[in-house]
Amino acid sequence: MVRLTMDLIAKNAGHKNRSEEDFGQYVQKLTHLNLSDKNIDSIGDLSFCRNLRVLYLYDNQINQIQNLDFASNITHLYLQNNRISSIENLSPLKKLEKLYLGGNYITIVEGLDKVGELRELHIESQHLPPGEKLLFDPVSLNSLAKSLSVLNISNNNIDELEELAVLENLSYLKAVDNRLKHMKDLEGVLKKWTKLRRIDLTGNPICQKPKYKDRIIVQSLTLESLDGKEIQEMERRFLMNWKASRAARKKSNERKTDEQAANVEFCKQSVFEAPYFTIPLHPSQSVKEKKEKPDFLDLAHKQKGERKPLPRVRERRSQVKTQVEEESEATT
Repeated sequence: MVRLTMDLIAKNAGHKNRSEEDFGQYVQKLTHLNLSDKNIDSIGDLSFCRNLRVLYLYDNQINQIQNLDFASNITHLYLQNNRISSIENLSPLKKLEKLYLGGNYITIVEGLDKVGELRELHIESQHLPPGEKLLFDPVSLNSLAKSLSVLNISNNNIDELEELAVLENLSYLKAVDNRLKHMKDLEGVLKKWTKLRRIDLTGNPICQKPKYKDRIIVQSLTLESLDGKEIQEMERRFLMNWKASRAARKKSNERKTDEQAANVEFCKQSVFEAPYFTIPLHPSQSVKEKKEKPDFLDLAHKQKGERKPLPRVRERRSQVKTQVEEESEATT
């Protein structure tokens, strides 16, 4: 295996036959160093490279981040596709802005609490144990809350984004080929990412949800690109109007439902609270006496059928009858 040393730098830079003084001056002025794909397995002493700004060490066999105490001026560090299992020893890199760690063996995003200027973190496609997902240390996330603007966490079995909501300045999130599936969780995070411009969730189960695209566009008013496709302002305006109209109809229906429920309740109360009218009884009359009181109409009809003539009337009728009979006999 190969160790990253000054000799390797000299060999790579073509200074093999030059004097040590010339080489010393060369490395002190060096700002960019590309030692990718050199089968390097460890980082040695690079203390002479004090002006180094960009260091390319991707596609090697490096298993530990170390010996970067000299690198206080490094802004870009490329360590993707190595064998790194832990993020460590980065505190001397006070000016670090971009960190590339994709394709390693990292299981926890940590060790970034001292890197206060980091703007981009690329940690996609880690070689995780079966069934495991990439985890995030809250301390590191809080330290990156105000600085980080670009985050690539693709292909890491991630199933939720809630813990990343603290990244208030995030403008681009790439989370392709994960396990995100809950729309409400995503909408909750989008509310807090008020500076988000681009998001790519291609390959997640959530992409199959009904109206997935529409709901994201309506929720994130700053979003300019979704899953690699530009969002048209006319499209957003249409969806916003549709949402407002739908909300108004829902509110109207709820109000009608409330009014109907109130009317039903009022009717129920009216039925149960209505006064009962009773016929007052004479003070000296008991209920039993009232029930036994005869019906005057029926009594009148009964008396009419059974009524007998008065004595004078009977006498007059008898006289008339006798007179008629006498006249009849005289005629005969």
